[in-house]
Amino acid sequence: MAKVTETDLYPPVKAWLQTLGYEVKSEIGPADVVAIRPDAEPLVVELKAGFSLTLLQQAVARQAITDTVYVAVPRWSGKTGWRTFKGNVGLAKRLGIGVLSVALDTGHVQVHADPVEFKPRKSRVRRDRLLKEFAARTGDPNLGGTNGQITTAYKQDCARIHAHLMAHGPSKGVDIARATGVTRATRIMYDNHLGWFVRVETGLYDLSDTGRTTTP
Repeated sequence: MAKVTETDLYPPVKAWLQTLGYEVKSEIGPADVVAIRPDAEPLVVELKAGFSLTLLQQAVARQAITDTVYVAVPRWSGKTGWRTFKGNVGLAKRLGIGVLSVALDTGHVQVHADPVEFKPRKSRVRRDRLLKEFAARTGDPNLGGTNGQITTAYKQDCARIHAHLMAHGPSKGVDIARATGVTRATRIMYDNHLGWFVRVETGLYDLSDTGRTTTP
């Protein structure tokens, strides 16, 4: 398959813009494509054979000329291509940049985003969850970029319970909570997500075989 070039993208993009009533010309000043219509702002399209930071930087630079700026790239292929493309569309939206994809076999141009001001929706639940974890975590035990090996407040609580059971043997949840300050001690041992604990009898817990060989 021949390598896709920006030149391959131009004819379908031009034809699509013409159906919208624009007069279209390429390579005007720094812009790949400029489209003019009497009743609209000038429209600029930056063409690239693939989504890249360079493409987005160019599009942002064109916003000094007009608010109506699009990027156009070849249509993706496969699930992985779609996931990558979708993520890039999200980034373009945050920058106020429109996104077009071009199916080179048919010449079809699809609009995935228009260049409008982006107003992110805030999630109160996610914010509260973030602040709760920040407040609950003791110190700053992580180094950043730890490939998933993160010490959370939950793991810190598990470690406190682990230390208590190592020192005192089978204990009641209420006694562990009082001694360690981990108010959710009974729930943590009952759920046992890390596999460290075992219920000896009702209300009484100890370390499992896994817990005894684990160093938190």
